Amino acid sequence: MKKIVIDPITRIEGHMAVETFLEGGKVKEAKSSGTLFRGFEIILKNRDPRDAARITQRICGVCPAIHAYTSALCLDDAFAIKDKIPHNARVIRNLILGSNFLQSHILHFYHLSIPDYVDLGKVVGKVAPFTPAYEGDFRLSDEVNAHLATHYLQALDIRRICQEMLAVFGGKMPHNVGIIAGGATLIPSVDRINDFKGKLKEIRDFVDNAVLPDVLTVAKAYRDYFEIGKGCGSFLSYGGFVLDEGRFLKSGIVNSDRQFEELDPENIAEQVKHSWYADSESGKNPSLEETIPSPEKEGSYSFIKSPRYKEKVYEVGPLARLMVNYFTRQEEITRVAEPLLKELGLQIEEVPSVMGRHLSRAVECKVLVEAMSTWVEELVPGEPVYTEVEIPEEGEGYGLAEAPRGSCGHWIKITDKKIARYQVITPTAWNASPRDDKGVPGPIEQALIGTEIKDEGNPFEVVRIVRAFDPCLACAVHLIDTKGKDLGKYRIA
Repeated sequence: MKKIVIDPITRIEGHMAVETFLEGGKVKEAKSSGTLFRGFEIILKNRDPRDAARITQRICGVCPAIHAYTSALCLDDAFAIKDKIPHNARVIRNLILGSNFLQSHILHFYHLSIPDYVDLGKVVGKVAPFTPAYEGDFRLSDEVNAHLATHYLQALDIRRICQEMLAVFGGKMPHNVGIIAGGATLIPSVDRINDFKGKLKEIRDFVDNAVLPDVLTVAKAYRDYFEIGKGCGSFLSYGGFVLDEGRFLKSGIVNSDRQFEELDPENIAEQVKHSWYADSESGKNPSLEETIPSPEKEGSYSFIKSPRYKEKVYEVGPLARLMVNYFTRQEEITRVAEPLLKELGLQIEEVPSVMGRHLSRAVECKVLVEAMSTWVEELVPGEPVYTEVEIPEEGEGYGLAEAPRGSCGHWIKITDKKIARYQVITPTAWNASPRDDKGVPGPIEQALIGTEIKDEGNPFEVVRIVRAFDPCLACAVHLIDTKGKDLGKYRIA
């Protein structure tokens, strides 16, 4: 078999390598590798539990809000106050997270993905960052290319407004200080509410007049990409945006037979047979798991573990949320999605694909700007945003939430009022996971298998499939002691 190695994959967050093995011009086998070790679970040990909502945000500078959000849910649970969070605080948390969702989805489509489909170099010239680039499959007219290039530039400003909107209640971005265990840090005022509403209106106009029509334009031109990169066919969502009663986006799983099931967190476990971690940790629920790196382990090829639900592979992310919420008939999702599906002549069963993942993000942008317009009106100026917390001597808890890229989970064990164990499963751990203990490939690997590569020297199909998942393998950190001595160095071949 012929082998194609792309290392690193560009226009994603972090460091990722993909190997594909071709037979007869099609991908026979694929390997997705996370090539840098982070170690946040180790860093958190023996710290004040409240530090977790600050430190875990450093996992990623693009999507840090989800870690503050999920960590706060985890701590609320461990501190036995999850049912005592003030309404204002729940709303503020959702507005902060929603702002980050919008920024991230707009970033992904315009600045990470559009260069795969729009010949920006033809519009602005063969200059960085538009060259070097894969070539040979640009299908849009010069006029449409120029139109989308204009939106590429406009999206830079819109992303800035999203960040500023997050900072209205979050204090700053990245790494907000607005979400904490027990609630939020800022009591809303009329001025701040109006500031947020003004920024949201600008973003809503961009979603309506640019994001939705632009995604449809690309989808129609690349209709065949609804047949490419279908993936594992099973979808999981923890449910997103906690309300006073339930969650705005539903939790659950949709299996390959399109049957819906309720989600039970006890069925989540991580396998590590092909990951650079100690085999003794394989198959454990995160509440019982440790992080023990084993960079010399034979047969391994990734620092990503293999999360599984009932020992099966599941995709997470916007497409998974669309599938779960569509099959549970969540009103806001179906109301936005169905006209778009009709315009494209698609049934919901045909959506899982490269282009379906882009369409799902556009649907979510529209759903969120409308929901956030309602949520911000629920804030009551001057009302409480915080419930006093008391760190228990012993305790356990977990938090599950939805990030822009998919399902995010945090688990904590507290001993002597300190963190004894902390585990994080990020969305990309689900999607970019290596083979599990049974040798079953992860979602990205499965999406690549069977793909026809038209030109082995220009494998644009591979990067289009990978980028459609919007993987986030955030940049490396080096662990040193207080004297500046390296604690470990790894060279990954």
